[in-house]
Amino acid sequence: MLKDLVKSLKPSSTLAINETSRKLEEQGKKIFKFGFGQSPFKVPFDVVEELKNNAHQNQYLPMQGLSKLRDAVAKYTSSKKNFNYKSENVIIGPGSKELMFLLHIIFDGEIILPAPSWVSYAPQAMLGRNKIKILQTKAENNWFPTAKEIEELILKEKNKNYLLFINSPNNPSGQICENLEEIAAVANKYNLIILSDEIYSELSFEKNYKSISNYCPEKTIVSTGLSKWCGAGGWRLGYFIVPNSLNKFKDMINVLASETFSAVSAPIQYAAIKAYENDHSDYINKSRNILKTVGNYVYENLKSNKVLINKPQGGFYLMPEFLNKKFNSSTEMCDDILNKTGVALLPGSDFGFDQNRMLARLSFTDFDGKKFMEEIEDNTKIDDTLINELAPKIVEGVDKLKKWSESI
Repeated sequence: MLKDLVKSLKPSSTLAINETSRKLEEQGKKIFKFGFGQSPFKVPFDVVEELKNNAHQNQYLPMQGLSKLRDAVAKYTSSKKNFNYKSENVIIGPGSKELMFLLHIIFDGEIILPAPSWVSYAPQAMLGRNKIKILQTKAENNWFPTAKEIEELILKEKNKNYLLFINSPNNPSGQICENLEEIAAVANKYNLIILSDEIYSELSFEKNYKSISNYCPEKTIVSTGLSKWCGAGGWRLGYFIVPNSLNKFKDMINVLASETFSAVSAPIQYAAIKAYENDHSDYINKSRNILKTVGNYVYENLKSNKVLINKPQGGFYLMPEFLNKKFNSSTEMCDDILNKTGVALLPGSDFGFDQNRMLARLSFTDFDGKKFMEEIEDNTKIDDTLINELAPKIVEGVDKLKKWSESI
């Protein structure tokens, strides 16, 4: 009745931890939601108003997306990347996750996934019936593969088609890839296609964000959307930017779109135009300021001789490694943490690491982002006093987690 391939899959762990946390809260337990990664901020007011103003829009829109929205996205991206994208290079989807799934179905070859990788990359590749090559990474290289490691993998079977996923800033590590130029050289040399997942790019803590598309635009499909920088995860609007050299992928995604989701919700597409046409630099700068400071607070208060951790560089994640031999798996460790402290984390094994590495993903977003944003100005220096006042669950949860790490 059910296909074996589908039976082997489990619900996405990021969504599952949110459900688990909610059920525990309903039972009266105090839970620190460090497991589910969702923007704590509200959608900008002008974008919300535009959604209200377009609630009457009830027509089916073009499969590739509303022309005016695609044009706004192309102009916005071209100015950021110093590359001339046109509206025809843009595909609007119901979240970038769905577009990635369609890409996996279309692509015929092998998927190169650095570990750690976002939890849905591998299951989607399996559903697309593509083989997966996992590249284990190291903290000293910001948890990204080196160009040499990628090249060595390709040279084992040079005649195959390869699609490399690069997610920077990274989910789950919160790190930024700093060897993009070297990876681009490998891509150009071996005709490697790259999916650059840039959903957290606007939340890079330094403003000089670089994409691998800056170095090999004709080999790179850029994937991003509204969910992280605009606080609009539930709106489900993402997009691909596909260079002319990869038009065959764009055309086939459009074909699959016509047989699956048809088109993204019309009111949301109209509202999204304002997200890219209007100036939201104050909103983004405040978001960055808050996330950078809260992330650094967690980093400074959690790192120890029992917890190895890289300083966060973007997005809203950290990936601590707990130095202990008490547990058989990172899943067992995270269960113990949740039961004893109420802190919900995701195990590193969900992101491609071996079970016996005691790594976990920590999302530092369990606070009222609307209130935090209202209490500060664009250039406010956020100190520990403000964090204690405006992000109390972060402070309490980190303290519980630190005490737990010291007790094992």
